[in-house]
Amino acid sequence: MNRIVYLDGHATTPLADEAADAMAPYWTARAGNAQSPHARGQAVAAAIELAREEVARLIGAQPQEIVFTSGATEANNLAILGVAEAARRSGSGRNKVIASAIEHKSVLAALEELANRGFEVALAPVTTDGVVDLAALEALVDERTLLVSLMGANNEVGTIQPLAQAARLVHAKGAMIHSDLAQLAGKSPVDVAALDLDYASLSAHKLYGPMGVGALFVSGLADLKPRPLVFGGGQERGLRPGTLPAPLLVGFGAASAVATRDMAEVSQRQQVLATELLAGLAARQVRLHQNAIDAPRLPGSLSLRFPSVDADEVVGRLASTICLSTGSACSAGQITVSHVLKAMSMSDGQARSVIRVYIDRYTTLDDIHFAAGEIATAVMGVSGCHWVSDPVGCAHEVHTH
Repeated sequence: MNRIVYLDGHATTPLADEAADAMAPYWTARAGNAQSPHARGQAVAAAIELAREEVARLIGAQPQEIVFTSGATEANNLAILGVAEAARRSGSGRNKVIASAIEHKSVLAALEELANRGFEVALAPVTTDGVVDLAALEALVDERTLLVSLMGANNEVGTIQPLAQAARLVHAKGAMIHSDLAQLAGKSPVDVAALDLDYASLSAHKLYGPMGVGALFVSGLADLKPRPLVFGGGQERGLRPGTLPAPLLVGFGAASAVATRDMAEVSQRQQVLATELLAGLAARQVRLHQNAIDAPRLPGSLSLRFPSVDADEVVGRLASTICLSTGSACSAGQITVSHVLKAMSMSDGQARSVIRVYIDRYTTLDDIHFAAGEIATAVMGVSGCHWVSDPVGCAHEVHTH
C-alpha cells in the first residue's frame, strides 16, 4: 500500500484514541436512551452530562450553557436564524445581521435565508491577511443591528480573528455577537466568558472527536435565547429536541478533555513541524508565498500559494500519498474560487494556486519530510520543471520549457 500523509486537518481531524475508547461501550454494552427511567438510561444520562462538562470546560463556559447539536453547521443556523426569529417575535426593532466576508458557508447561507425573510444583512470586509477590518465592522454596526457573526479562526487560511475587540464594539451598540469556533476550539485557547461572546458554535470532528456532533454555546447572560428550528420531545431545554446520540457525545467530551490537557504541548509541536515543512520546500527551491503571514494563525496551519501553478492539479497528483485540499469548488460544472481568498483581494489566478495545510497532533517529523518531497515533485511536475541533484547532492531547479 502507498504511504499516506494526512495534512487536511481543516476539513476534519483524526479521531483521538481516547475518544474512540470512550465511545466504544456506548454502542453496545452501555447502550441506552438518556430519557429512559431505568438504571441503564440514567447511566447514559450521567455520561452525557459529564461530556457536557468537558465541552464547557474547553471553552470556559458553564455546562448549562452548552446545547448539543449535530455539528457546527446546525449550531450556526440555530444561533443566526434562531436569534433572528426570537427577536422578530419579541417585537424588537433590530433586524440587521452582519458577518465577515470570510465566514463558513453555513453562516453565509443562513444570512441569505434571513435576507429572504426580510432581514437586512451585511458583510464586513477583511484585510489582505484575512483578518476582519474592525473599523469597517464598527461602521456597519448601528442601532438597527441585532447580531454580528465572526468566526474564531478561518478554515482556509487559519487566521485567528480579534473576537474580544469585536465583542466590545458590538456590545457598545447594543447588539449581540456569535462566533463560529469550529476551527479554533481545541486548537487554540478559548474563553467565551473572557471574550464576552453571546453565542458560539462548536464541531467535535474539528478537535479530534467524532463526526456528526457539535454544540451551541448560549450565554446565560444573552438577551435572547434562540428560537428552536425543530420541535419534538423537549431535549436540550427545548432548543434542540431529539434523542441524544450518547456515543458521539461521550466521544466529544473525551476529545475536549484531551484538547484541554494537551493543547499547549501539541501547539508547540505543530509549529515546529510547520516550520520544518517550509524549510523542506525551500531546500528544494520550490517557489511559494505564505498567505496571511503577518496575522495571528492557528498552530500548524499554512496557506501556501505556488505562483502560476494550478493547485487543484497539484492536489490531484498527490491524492494517493498526501491529503491536501484547496479552496475551489465545482458548481454546475464550473470551478469557483474560494470566497475567502477573493475577500483577501486575491485575483482568481492567485486564488487557484493556493493549497491549505493543517498539521494535526498525530503528524510526525518523518511525515513532514516525506510530504515536502512529494509536494515539491508535484509542484514541479505541474509547472513543467523537474529536479536533478548535483554531485554534492544539492537539488536545484531545471526548467524544461
